[in-house]
Parts: sequence; C-alpha cells; structure tokens
Amino acid sequence: MSSQADGEHVRLVISNERITVEAEPQIERSNHRSLKWWIKTVILTIVAIVVSAVFLKWGVPFMFEKVLLPMLQWEATAFGRPVLALILVASLAFFPVLLIPSGPSMWLAGMIFGYGLGFVIIMVGTTVGMILPYLIGLLFRDRIHQWLKKWPQTAAMIRLAGEGNGFQQFRVVALFRISPFPYTIFNYAIVVTNMRFWPYLCGSIAGMIPEAFIYIYSGRLIRTFADVQYRNHRLTPVEIIYNGISLVIAIAMTVGFTVYAKKALKDLEDEENIGDVLDSENGNIQLEKLPLERQKRLSLQSHSS
Repeated sequence: MSSQADGEHVRLVISNERITVEAEPQIERSNHRSLKWWIKTVILTIVAIVVSAVFLKWGVPFMFEKVLLPMLQWEATAFGRPVLALILVASLAFFPVLLIPSGPSMWLAGMIFGYGLGFVIIMVGTTVGMILPYLIGLLFRDRIHQWLKKWPQTAAMIRLAGEGNGFQQFRVVALFRISPFPYTIFNYAIVVTNMRFWPYLCGSIAGMIPEAFIYIYSGRLIRTFADVQYRNHRLTPVEIIYNGISLVIAIAMTVGFTVYAKKALKDLEDEENIGDVLDSENGNIQLEKLPLERQKRLSLQSHSS
C-alpha cells in the first residue's frame, strides 16, 4: 500500500513538473512578444515625431505656398461648387480603381465643403470606389489568387475577412478599413475569399466613417492655418482653444482606432493560427481555406479517383 502511494506521488510530481516545464516556454514567448511590441511602438512613435517635425518645418510652408493656395484660388474661379463636388466624387470613386491614394481628395472635400456636404461627398465617392474594384476583381479572380501566393502574409491577413458569418465578416472588414492595411489592395484581393458582398459593403462604409471625419477636420484645419498665415486672418481665443482641443482629439482618435484595429486583427490571427499555414519547405502560403484553392483540390481529387 505504501509503495503504491509513493508511486502515485511520484507520478503526480513528474506530471506537475512536466506541465510546468511545458508552460514556461509559452510564458517566455508571450513576454518576448509583448516586449517586441512595446519596442516597436516606441520606435515608430519616435520616428513619427521626427517626421512630423520635419514636415511642419519645411513641408507645410511649401505645401501652402505652392499647392494649397493656388488650388484654392483655382477652385474659386474656375468651377462652381456643384462641378467641384462632382469632380471630387469622381476622383474618390476612380482613384482606388487605379490604386491611387484618395486622401488629397478627402482633404479638399473638407476644406471646400465642410463637415456636412463634405461628408456626403466623401462617403458617396468612397462607396463607389469600394464597389468598382470589388466588381473588377471578380473578373480577374484567378490572377489575384495566383498573385496572393507570392505574398503569404498578405494572403493570410485577407483570408481572415472571409471567415465566419455575415456579422463576423462585417466586423473584420471594418477593422481593415481603420487599420493601416492598404485598402486599395484589399478591395481587389477580398474577392478570393468567402466574403459576401453586403457584409463587405456595410463593413467598408462603417470603417470609413471615422476616417472621413478625420480627413474633413484636418482639411478644415489646414485651411484655417492657410488663412492665418497668408490671408491675415486672426483667430479669436475661442477659436484657438477649439482648434487646439480638436487637434488633440483628432490625433487621439487616429492613434486609438489604429491601435485597436491592429490589436483586434492580431487577436484574430492568433485565433486562426495563421502561422501554421506557412509551408516549412518552400515558404509559400497554403491557401486551402480560400474558395478557389479548395475547388482546385477537390477537382484534382475527383480526377485522380
């Protein structure tokens, strides 16, 4: 009886020790990942501060004198407001098709039309600019699928959007829109997943709303600075306080949305075990969860049988 109890005690001690030994590397990896994230965040913050200081010192005066003021004078004399609104909607609709950033058009919408009409122009233009690449991408689905095989990490990220039900797809698309992921590429690449059209469209619109207001505000702020610097406009104390508080809020919102989106997408990556889909032999992504790849595998299996 004593020997049996001793054996049971030894077995439990060894089992507990084994669990402890197996848990320690996981804890160390988690701590190492957290440390790397904080180091990267601090470095990126310092770089952003330096770049912002350089841009404010030399870039902003150049943009005001050579680009902004001539453009404002041109729009005031060359076109009426309805024509300008149509031009901005068209640019916001077709720039994403050509993989051209549409940020300058959103700034102009904010500078010229303000929050109300500017928001309508941005949302109408960007909505069309998200639908057109999606429809065009459907025509070149096979080519996009082959292209994604060359970029395994991008493919793994995009595959996340097509997983789950309609609400899950809506949520992931909205996260992509407010994250630093280039949405012009996302508009085309999403067609190779199980993403349905309406979750894609509704999630895209929801994700664009914060960005639209931030662009409108920054456009209005740029115009205010231009008026103060070059048109002898004086700000009242109330305007100074309002602009200062609004600037802090806009920066905090931008950083907050970006950090939240990156963290949420990272959590989704961990849940889906994206790292396990990398082929250890050739380093290519295994896209078996993408619809086209599944169809090809099923076709090959049917032919072989």
